[in-house]
Amino acid sequence: MSFSFTNPKPAHGRSFSFTEPAEAEETLQTITDLAHEILRLIAEVRRQINN
Repeated sequence: MSFSFTNPKPAHGRSFSFTEPAEAEETLQTITDLAHEILRLIAEVRRQINN
């Protein structure tokens, strides 16, 4: 897997890239885990509000 993004305005000199599949997979897994935890906490708050 390879991904690269360069700002269309070269004067800013900003860029983002990664090429390591393991690094990308780890980042996506972290995001997924955080999203699941957020949804779990939302469900818990809803249960508390409804009781």
